[in-house]
Amino acid sequence: MNSVADTPDITRYSATAVDFARQREVVVALSAFLPPGALLYAREDVQPYECDGLSAYRQIPMIVTLPETEDQVQRILSTCYEMRVPVVARGAGTGLSGGALPLGDGVLLSLARFMRIIEIDPFTRTARVQPGVRNLAISDAAAQYGLYYAPDPSSQIACSIGGNVAENSGGMHCLKYGLTVHNILKLRAFTIEGEVIEIGGDGLDSAGYDLLALMTGSEGLLAVITEVTVKLRPSPERAQCILAAFDDVAKAGQAVANIIAAGIIPAGLEMMDKLTTGAVEPFVNAGYPLDAEAILLCESDGNHAEVDEEIERMAGVMKASGATEIRVSASEAERTRFWAGRKAAFPAAGRISPDYYCMDGTIPKRALPQVLETITALSAKYGLRCMNVFHAGDGNLHPLILYDANRPDELERTEQFGAEILKLSIDVGGTITGEHGVGIEKINSMCDQFRPLELATFHAIKAAFDRHALLNPGKAVPTLHRCAEFGRMHVHAGDEKFPELPRF
Repeated sequence: MNSVADTPDITRYSATAVDFARQREVVVALSAFLPPGALLYAREDVQPYECDGLSAYRQIPMIVTLPETEDQVQRILSTCYEMRVPVVARGAGTGLSGGALPLGDGVLLSLARFMRIIEIDPFTRTARVQPGVRNLAISDAAAQYGLYYAPDPSSQIACSIGGNVAENSGGMHCLKYGLTVHNILKLRAFTIEGEVIEIGGDGLDSAGYDLLALMTGSEGLLAVITEVTVKLRPSPERAQCILAAFDDVAKAGQAVANIIAAGIIPAGLEMMDKLTTGAVEPFVNAGYPLDAEAILLCESDGNHAEVDEEIERMAGVMKASGATEIRVSASEAERTRFWAGRKAAFPAAGRISPDYYCMDGTIPKRALPQVLETITALSAKYGLRCMNVFHAGDGNLHPLILYDANRPDELERTEQFGAEILKLSIDVGGTITGEHGVGIEKINSMCDQFRPLELATFHAIKAAFDRHALLNPGKAVPTLHRCAEFGRMHVHAGDEKFPELPRF
């Protein structure tokens, strides 16, 4: 089936057909050291890799590799470097910005088989893991020592730690415990030339530039990660969650600002609007009040005395901020149920819409009421519903724009709606991403956020690691030429962001 000579006609979703001579040349080179099951190139074998979680954009890769050892990763990279073949690294494929969108003339390097937890050290409270290990699997393995891994993206049951590092993922408890960058110590990775690099250390600091922070969130543009050392935390003695209902979205947004202003740093502080709770409640039966315009979930963890005091203070702030109903979880089962609804918000959107487009802007908490009101106005402007669900405590918005790709121009209107949300995030002093990364989805919005000199600096860093721009090219950092073209288009003129890629 995988004989190059017998490969069926494979065309990109874009207009250019695969260069079969080039494909054959690369397959022959990789076949010299990869077993047959680790090298895919027939259309039916590579098509499942055509997109990540941003399924609106698709591209069939020329070749997919599934290495099992570091030696294989090293040889794939060095071979592609010598042949000047672009490479896109892929984890679990749950990313929502198109960061793992493959290239029709490149190699997709899947790290799905790197699934081993190498070591858990309960004394140093660390774990060494391969990049394909699921986020939740780390906490499951560490539980026997009374430890857990703090960052908890909604997709933690499926997303991989390597992808978390690439996107600097957060989660519902990142307000108190930080993003991925705050919860890792060391990385082992390979450059496009096949050179191994080890970044970070076992101490709190290391000499030289902070390359660990540079690599975290670099979206696969600098190196391919093969091992991650994460920090583990003691499981709290107790955790308790408040559910507060509000009759106005702006009031809920102001309550978030009031909690932080009171000097309280909850373990988690999440917000959902009425459309979201209406979609989620039949999905998980979390017990949400369906008549509320918005609800807040606010969690405290620590020892019993700390939790008692913090819950009382947070409930007081909620009441003073206009909460119409306040519930405090009376058991661990009820607390888990409250959070189950929030974690199920994305899949629950499928109950009320064929498709959704998840945004990822971050704003100052003081701007929450203003931004939520503006999103409501934009929803009316574009004639598209929007579920507002987000990490309220750190201002990381995740508006889910609901659309039907089968209806003419709905995806294009959705993209315009999303671009306005990102522009709004910048205008109020925020940024275009909090944890999903830029990928291809937000690459034009990078032109809004950064000046030419800043973009040139980004490109200089990229060139220091990858001078031929072979790792994940065309992602995350736009060229100055692209920004010039984007400026001439005027972002709201109705132009498609990626006309060469097909929509649903």
